[in-house]
Amino acid sequence: MKTASTLAPIRLLVIDDHPVVRDGVALLAASNRRIELVGYAPSGKAALELAEPAAPDVILCDLRLPDMLAPELIGMLRHCVPQARIVIFTAYPDHPAVCAALEAGACGIVAKDAARTDLAAVIVGAMHGEEFTGAQNSVPNRARTMVGRREYDVLRRVAIGETNHEIAEAMNLSPNTVKAYLRNLMQKLDARNRVEAISRAREAGLL
Repeated sequence: MKTASTLAPIRLLVIDDHPVVRDGVALLAASNRRIELVGYAPSGKAALELAEPAAPDVILCDLRLPDMLAPELIGMLRHCVPQARIVIFTAYPDHPAVCAALEAGACGIVAKDAARTDLAAVIVGAMHGEEFTGAQNSVPNRARTMVGRREYDVLRRVAIGETNHEIAEAMNLSPNTVKAYLRNLMQKLDARNRVEAISRAREAGLL
């Protein structure tokens, strides 16, 4: 029987475009023999190229990456590394994308201001099948909290260039319902059109 000192370390992949996050997790891995940092990717594309050869047990994934959002990336990661447990690592635990990421297959969420010992516990817990649906408190952003889940799903599809018809088909909605969601979004974001809505959503940290 293996003891705690002889257990293979948990192979950890970090997906985040902020060097300070990479350095912080690297320090955690260096100080904890149960965790081995096997890769770091600053974008979704880089993560997909790295994931299979890195063979991670656990993936820490930022909610917002330069080229895509976590809900889109998680589905692709689960296809190429189905054994990996994915944890959302974010500064915005109140973000509406959190629910979408959990539905896409993430096993939980941990806030970036979590203590190092708490983060290590989440990584170990994820490896052993635990789920983390809560997060530490943060100051909520008004734009993030006032946009509903379905509105957010429409918004992120608009942001990747889908038409109203494509959004309606993907979300099993009528085109008129999609238009209604867009009207509500533009009103909440004080935007006059789709382009301005996307711009204001990015400024508010929604995209």
